[in-house]
Parts: sequence; structure tokens; C-alpha cells
Amino acid sequence: MREAFLPSNRQPVLARLYAASALACLLACAVPLPALAQDVSEMAAKVPSGSQMLLAADTLVYNNDNQTVTAVGAVQIDYGGNRLVAQRVEYNRKTKRLVASGNVEVVNSDGTKINSQHVDITDDFADGFVNALRVETIDKAYFAAESAERMGGVLTTFHNGVYTACEPCEDKPDKAPTWRVKARKIIWNGEKKTVRFENANFEFFGFPLAYLPAFEIADPTVKRKSGFLIPGIVYQSDLGVGVKIPYYLALAPTYDLTVTGTGYTKQGFLGEAEWRQRFNNGEYTLKIAGIQQQDPDAFVDQQGFPGSLGHNVNSGEVGDPNKFRGMMGTQGNFAINPRWDFGWDVLLQTDKNFSNTYNIEKYNASVHQSSVYLTGLNGRNYFDVRAMHFEVQEDTLDSNPAARNGQQPWVLPSLDYAYIPDVSVGGGQLSLNVNARVLRRDDLDETYFDPYVPASGTQRVRGIEGESGRLTAEAEWKRTFITDGGLVLTPLLALQGDADYVNASSGSLAAINQMATNLGEQDDTRSSFSRYMATAGLEMRWPVLFSGISSSHVFEPMAQVFVRPNEQYVGGLAIPNEDAQSMVFDATTLFERDKFSGYDRIEGGSRANVGVRYSGSYNNGWGTNAIVGQSYQIGGDNSYAAPDLVNVGAYSGLENSKSDYVGLFGINSPNGFAASVSGRFDEQTFEVRRAEVKAAYSGLPVSLSAKYAFIEAQPLYGFTTDRHEVTLGASTHLAENWRVFGTGTYDLQESLLVKDGVGFAYNDSCFTYLMTYSQSRDLNTREVTQSIGFNLSFRTLGDFGSSTNAVDTIQ
Repeated sequence: MREAFLPSNRQPVLARLYAASALACLLACAVPLPALAQDVSEMAAKVPSGSQMLLAADTLVYNNDNQTVTAVGAVQIDYGGNRLVAQRVEYNRKTKRLVASGNVEVVNSDGTKINSQHVDITDDFADGFVNALRVETIDKAYFAAESAERMGGVLTTFHNGVYTACEPCEDKPDKAPTWRVKARKIIWNGEKKTVRFENANFEFFGFPLAYLPAFEIADPTVKRKSGFLIPGIVYQSDLGVGVKIPYYLALAPTYDLTVTGTGYTKQGFLGEAEWRQRFNNGEYTLKIAGIQQQDPDAFVDQQGFPGSLGHNVNSGEVGDPNKFRGMMGTQGNFAINPRWDFGWDVLLQTDKNFSNTYNIEKYNASVHQSSVYLTGLNGRNYFDVRAMHFEVQEDTLDSNPAARNGQQPWVLPSLDYAYIPDVSVGGGQLSLNVNARVLRRDDLDETYFDPYVPASGTQRVRGIEGESGRLTAEAEWKRTFITDGGLVLTPLLALQGDADYVNASSGSLAAINQMATNLGEQDDTRSSFSRYMATAGLEMRWPVLFSGISSSHVFEPMAQVFVRPNEQYVGGLAIPNEDAQSMVFDATTLFERDKFSGYDRIEGGSRANVGVRYSGSYNNGWGTNAIVGQSYQIGGDNSYAAPDLVNVGAYSGLENSKSDYVGLFGINSPNGFAASVSGRFDEQTFEVRRAEVKAAYSGLPVSLSAKYAFIEAQPLYGFTTDRHEVTLGASTHLAENWRVFGTGTYDLQESLLVKDGVGFAYNDSCFTYLMTYSQSRDLNTREVTQSIGFNLSFRTLGDFGSSTNAVDTIQ
């Protein structure tokens, strides 16, 4: 027998060929593993043509008699991004088998790691044997087996195998993972991309939880494969217990279908189907659902009206034969090019709250916005046009004055355009904004509450029945100067123009006239009008820095002056207010040029805003900030004292020539504690008109949050009593992965615990458990509604439980 011993730094051509063949054979052992889900051709494609092979070993041994080539000692082979490490690699030219032994590790180019003490395969990749195998995939799924066999290039059988998606504990590598599946056989089918477990036990925290004679899952790296998904369970008092079973059909690489059946003990079978399709530039979905209700009367009380537990407004009175309810919804988004997007979100249903009642995913919000839109974004320039309609999924009859769904408008369309030139204009920044909207409402939107003016029940007209439209264009220019003394001056010029039209129904005109009479105003509703607003302003800031040994502080006195004419057409209630109905005057809006939230109202008259801003930082990591100030009407009419159809300026704190004082103070620390207090105070008596106190601590083992809010009564704005509310939340970690949490909201004005809830959770890298229980109470009836939510999530296996949680948790 002749043997050739060559040092590792000498690699003749024959040695390179043998080593390349050996590596190719060895890499083939990665092919049959379930974690890879690819065939030989796919593996070959991962090695680019012309790749250089590098072989390093302590010794190369050539045995010409036995026709073997052996690399011994610290063997490492790198080829096309793949790496093999072993103590010994031997290739037999006669049997065409390759054997690697001694702490064998193969790292594929995609990051998959294969570990074994012994690898024995043929060079045609078809059959092989791997002893004491461990596999770690790129997505952190783990397989282990005493041995594995590959047959016919398709099937791989793992004997006495284990599968888990839990990472091993670094401190205790022998500790059982959170969950794992042990099976006598694990059979991977390379063509069907499935993994079958036979004689399997599901272990949870090391304890056998369930015996499964046989079950099958998709390959962990296969994202789309037809089959049953993990079932779910739901409960609702008027629906009963529901068991949800979804089936997924992967029809093609670009489209699929999910069919779900849910059986409710009270209402019967609910069917759902969702079609999804992807394209190169976007995707869309289409969803339908329907049910033939077994017991519609469960949604109505003895008087034939929707009960506190029910939502089925279509059931009407007791005994109504109309039992079918359903919906159809579609969503889509497509990129026309890198700057432009087109999309839609549309919901159609047999009644106004079917999707909310049956918790149809993506369409179950209490207010769903259907829209079709076109959006463009280029640097600082923005364009958006969309048509919209709002579905308020409520549990009241349309004949009830409190019903809001029928009063929602069609927005056809709404347009926003913002343009900021890249170059300066007159040494400053110019910005242009355009907004347009067209509304149509089929029912008058009035708000009824305890009358503020005697003998009148109508105090606000939130939306007219009929049509209205507005086109607004605004230009603003501003430039900043800094004087030698550090004073920052920013002059500002702005011009806004509107064109409006109104086509109101007779009922709307009568409601507006009644409101004008009650408020002592003149009815001045017009079919069309135009208006403008010109503003000249100056902002002055003087930041002053004070530094100490352990801290630094910046005080910034600040003043603004805006000179402009009076707002037009407001006192006569001529302008429908659709987009500026919500307004809060506080420290965060003190220095806004226009404090109205939308375009329908424009702040008029000359005004000055004065205040001081402060920020401080400390070497120990703490920080402080504050704002305090006041606003003054210095000329012309005060827009906030002029009533509109929704009385948006009433009790705002701005209705007098001197506004209320507003202030904010906040602190934060490096250890997770933060707190703030803000408020609005009467400008004469300093009585609190509005206040909010927040505090939170986030850390281990406890996280806490607290919030108190107070808003004084605003009768003209629809709130006839003070509002006091306090909310508390807490979360504590019992151990590294275990957590208990709870929240509660208490209405101090009504002396009622509005809602409360507790929960228990476990979370690690491969398993999540959540159980929640909550209660809510109606402010009027004091009736209690209870909810239970739970969810079990096993990574790579699926979820089980309810789709939503009953308690908003804090971390």
C-alpha cells in the first residue's frame, strides 16, 4: 500500500478536485432537512459559477490502493459561501461515499447550521445516513435526531427526532425548551414541502402534554401551504360560544384563499372567505361573510329594541323573520411609481354593525372609514385626493336621535396639496397649501342634550342635510433673523382664500334658524360665498442659557403678534363647520397661528401670544421642561367668541380678550420615570378649567401608570356636567417571562368604575400566553358587561384563542 502525505499548504490539482467533490457531497446532506425545503438544483444554484474553493487541514492523506482521499485535523472547506468544519473528512472514489466525522458543522450560505458527529452520504445526493444530527435554521427552528436516512432524493426520515422553535438556554443548554415535539419518526417530503410526525408527544416545559399518533405541518420555512390553520374560540353573550376553524388554500405563488367556518351555540354557522392577490406593484384583498341567524331575538329586549347586549339593528322587533346578515369588504394598495400610490378600503354590509357584532377582522372597528385614494409624495411636497364614507357600527335604531350612522356624510372628494419650493424666496421659506372638500349628507346631524337656552332642545347642528363644498388656497412666507444679542426674529406673511357653496335642505335651514334665534343671532345662511384672510405676523424669541456645575438650563421668553382682519360670515351662522369641530386650547397650541383644527373656521382679528419656554438637563440624566403663557385679542372681532353651528369656541378659554392661562411642566429620568402636569386656569380667579396629570414608571420588576383628567362643563358644546376621570395601570414581572397586569378607569363625577381589567401573560422567544378579564359599565344604566380574552401562540406552529384581548396592557 502506498500512501502520500502532503502538508496542508500544498494543494495539487487532483487534491482540489477531490476536495471539491467531497464538499459538494457533504453539502448535499443539507438538502433533505425539513428546515431547508429545497432540492438539489436549488442548492447548486447557491454556489456561483467560477467560485474558488479553499481547503485547509493539518494533513492530506492520499491512499491510492484504497482510492481514498482523507483530510485530517482542523478541516475547513469554504466554497461559494458554504463552509464545512470537521476533524476528519474522507472521500472514497470506489464507493463514491463521503464520510465526515468529529464535531462536523456545515454552515450553508443562507445561514442554516447543521451539526453532527458523523455524516455518511453518497455523491449523487440521493441516499445517505446522518448520525446524531442537529440542525439550526436561519429562522431559529431546531431539529435533532439520533439518526436520519435519505431515500430517493425526496424523503428524509429522522429516527427518534425532536422539533422546537425555542432557542436553547445559554446558561443551561440541557434544559428542556418551553415546548417541543418528540416523535418516533419525523418524515420530510421534499416535493410536498411537509413534515409528518408519527407517534409524537407534545411536551410543555418538559412535561408531556398531549400524545398525537400522527400529524403533519408545513415545512417551517414554507410560508404558504394549503391546509387547516390553528382553530380559535370566541365568546359573546348574544352569540354564545364560537369555535372557529380556518382552512388556507395556497392556490398560486401570487394569490391564495382562506375559508373560515365558525359555529356559534346561539346563532349558528358563520361563513367567511378572504381572497388575497399580490402583484409586482401592490396587492388587494376581498372578503365576504354571512350568517343565517338562528336567534335574532337575542339582540332585542322585551320592548323590541336593541338590548344592551345586542347589536343586530336589522332584527327589529321580536319575531322579525329577517335572519340573514352579511358583509363584503375589499382593500388594496398599489404603487403607480416610487412617488404615487393608489388604493381603497370599502365596506358594504346588510346593516350598520354586522362586522362589529361578529368581529370580522379588518372591518370590526366601531367607526370604519371606507375610502378610495390617490397619494403622491416627493420630498417635502405632498398630494392626496380621496373619496370617503364613515360607517358608525352602533347598536341603536336609526329612529333613535342618538343614532349617528345615517348622519355620516359622503366625502366626494377631499383633496390636500402641500408644496414647499427647494429654493428660498426672498431669503425665507415659502409654503403653499390647497384643501378642497365636497360633502353630501342624507340626514341632518343634530345634537340633543339638556337645553342650555330654555325651551330649546337643539343647541348644535353638526352637519347639514344636503351638499356643501369648499376650495381653500393658502400661502405662507417666513424668514428668521438672529441679532447680535441673540434675539431671534421671524417675520411672517400669510394669505388664505376660500370659495364655498351650500345647498341645505329645508329641515337644515329650519334647525339653523332655530339655533340662531336661541343664540340671539341672525340667520345668514348663503348658497355661495367667498372669503379671504391675510395675516402679517412677527415672532420674537430670546433663548438664554444658564450653565451650572451639574446642570444647564435654557429660558426662552417668546412673543407672537398676528395682525389680520375679522373672520367673515361666522356670526350669521353661514358656514357649515365640518372639519374644525374639535379644538383644545392648552400649552401645546399656545403659539399656533390659527388654533382651529381645520379649514372651515379661520381665526380672525389681531392677536398676541406671550409665554416662556424652559428646558433643563442634569448630569445625572434627569430632564425638565415647561411652558406657560397667555393669549390676547388686541384688535378686531374675537373668532372664538363668535358662535358657529357647533359652538366650537364656547368655553375654549379664548373667548375673552384675555385668554385663560395655560401651562405645562414635565420631568423625565434615566431610570424610566416620567411625569407631566398641564392645565388651563381662569385668567381672573385662577380656577382650574381643564387639567391633566400623568405619571409613569417603566422598569423591572414593576411598571406603573396613572392619569387624571378634568374638563369643566361646556353646555353649549354638548357637555352639561364636569368630567373627572382617573385611570391607573400596573404591570409586574413575577419572573423573567411571567407578568401580571391590570387597569382601571374611575369616573369621579358619576362615582362609577367605568371599566377595569386584569391579565396574566407569559412571553419568551417561542411561546406567548395571554389571559385577560375585564368589566365595563354603562354610565346611564350602570349595567355591567364582562369580557374574557385569551391567546396561545407557538412560534412556527400557530395561534389559538380569541383574536382580541379584553384589556389594554402596559409593558
